Amino acid sequence: MLSPDRLVLRDLFGTDAKPRFAELAWQPFHEGVEIVRLHGDGSVGPSAALLRYQPGASIPTHKHSGYEHILVLAGAQRDQRERYDVGTLVIHGHDTEHTVASEDGCVVLAIWQAPVRFTGLRVRVGEPERVRVGEPEEETP
Repeated sequence: MLSPDRLVLRDLFGTDAKPRFAELAWQPFHEGVEIVRLHGDGSVGPSAALLRYQPGASIPTHKHSGYEHILVLAGAQRDQRERYDVGTLVIHGHDTEHTVASEDGCVVLAIWQAPVRFTGLRVRVGEPERVRVGEPEEETP
């Protein structure tokens, strides 16, 4: 996690940012998705992170116990409602549930008011599969 005193990330939008994203200390999060935690650890209270999706990667269905703010910095992602391209800000409210996927890969800034609870269904681009509720696919940071 980065310093809690002050964090400055410049020039985050579009293809010009990709070389800067490569310099960050990415950690495995879910299959095909990496994370850089900026604030909090995701287990209690608010947190923020950058998420990098490989092409075709997805995050299993999850429920929000507080607000989630997603700012698409590069590429695009989609949920059950629509596609969100670079520069899009999406705010999900308390008790909302969705699955997120990226067909071509993307980087997003995610800010969570409260921890996210994974409920199980993963939708991969092209083929859905089940993951077990409450059991991580791999060790998370």
